[in-house]
Amino acid sequence: MKAGLQFWFKFSLLNLLVVAIIGLLMRYKIGFEFPYLNQKNLQFSHYHFAFYGWISHTLMVLMVHCLLMSDGSLNVRKFGPVFITNLIASYGMLLSFIAFGYGVTAVVFSVIAIAASFWFSILYIKELKRAVINTIASKWFKAALLFNVISAAGVFALAYMMLTKNVHQNEYLVSVYYFLHFQYNGWFFFACMGLFMNYINAQGQAYVVAYRLFFVSCIPAYFLSVLWLDLPLWLYVIVMLSALAQLWAWLLIIKQVLRANHIIRNSLPFILQYILLFVGTALSIKLLLQLGSTIPVISKLAFGFRPVVIAYLHLVLLAIITLFLLYYMYAVNILTTSRKVLLGLLLFSVGVLLNEVILAVQGVAAFTYTIVPLVNEALFIAALILVSGIGILYLYTIKKG
Repeated sequence: MKAGLQFWFKFSLLNLLVVAIIGLLMRYKIGFEFPYLNQKNLQFSHYHFAFYGWISHTLMVLMVHCLLMSDGSLNVRKFGPVFITNLIASYGMLLSFIAFGYGVTAVVFSVIAIAASFWFSILYIKELKRAVINTIASKWFKAALLFNVISAAGVFALAYMMLTKNVHQNEYLVSVYYFLHFQYNGWFFFACMGLFMNYINAQGQAYVVAYRLFFVSCIPAYFLSVLWLDLPLWLYVIVMLSALAQLWAWLLIIKQVLRANHIIRNSLPFILQYILLFVGTALSIKLLLQLGSTIPVISKLAFGFRPVVIAYLHLVLLAIITLFLLYYMYAVNILTTSRKVLLGLLLFSVGVLLNEVILAVQGVAAFTYTIVPLVNEALFIAALILVSGIGILYLYTIKKG
């Protein structure tokens, strides 16, 4: 590889460990006495570094890896300055958000990260035209880059409001959910699907139809996040149809994958097969929840209680995106597996499951304003398991490498 890319993949695991540690610190501050550091600043630092330092960095390197596998003569070094710029911006945001909050310094690093994503998109599209990779995967990758660029508008709107101190609740939430939607359901999801389509060498009209359904429905699906704005009936109908279209598209993909499941089963350790099943189940739940949110009563309940929103965001970020990326890196032998590595992966998945279950219980209890005893302590334990799992992964993957 490949040595060039191997170096960048080590940063991926290190950055995920940093994300997990900050999450653990946030949980500790909620459940126990720790007067140092501002919780809101930690939250900003946590999710910005997760987005850019962990997920975006890893996706960019994996997408370049796909090009390299199709064309061994690809000069990987041309992407090095992009990776470096993104990492500098990511660590800059990590530290500046903690130290100064949403100020000028953090905004500057955010703009640098966005510039790096634009730069990567231009470079990648140029190389993609020359590469011979799976045609369906190529479509997903192009769409992922498009949605990543589109998502930047949300960041610029948030930065303007924060810097001018002119923050209105509705405008703030609309901008936040805009950014989250086109990152989670656009850039992250489409890039992961591109990796998966290339991995299974997807062929056939069913995969093309599924891609088109997801692509066409992605923009109107944004309004699933802002149903509390009392949308006009015609737009509400389009939003509901978008949720149905995505569920249908996912069922088409499942049907095709099950027909060729030997591709996934062959030569893969049981734990990796379990992780992929975990991810598929989590994505199915996510799409069903999306469809359920089109029911007004459910929508008001979901957006009215913070634990429900947090549970949903972690479902996507941890149970779907993060676990898939870890699965993929080990399944295609980018990173070397061992018993201890697989144990770390299993432990991390247990932490994800516990985190989701506890958040779900807390969310349901919030509907009746019931306080769940020791819930903060339980979430801290789940976060501790997450850190332990990724810590083992990082230590023994680097050692094995």
